[in-house]
Amino acid sequence: MSNVSENLTVASTTTEQPKKTFGSCPRLFRTAHYSLRTEITYINWMKRYIFFHQKRHPKEMGAKEISEFLTHLAVKNNVTASTQNQALNALVFLYKKVLENGTGGF
Repeated sequence: MSNVSENLTVASTTTEQPKKTFGSCPRLFRTAHYSLRTEITYINWMKRYIFFHQKRHPKEMGAKEISEFLTHLAVKNNVTASTQNQALNALVFLYKKVLENGTGGF
């Protein structure tokens, strides 16, 4: 039983960063009239971006890291252009709406 509680504690501490970053997301998605499915998809792309860069905060990253992530998706994951565009749109939303700053000229 203690292993379960230890695992839950570890899981909650390792996901604190995305929770802090995404805390205002539901309100922002609702005010922008995004669908629930779009909200879920965008948050998943944002998390994948953060985890791709070893859980660095998005404020510490910019156009270079976005480009690296999108290139990785195309080259290593063989995603289509539309999937890449969806990931890019999620990251633009992250930087412009959630973090309220530009994407470093991207």
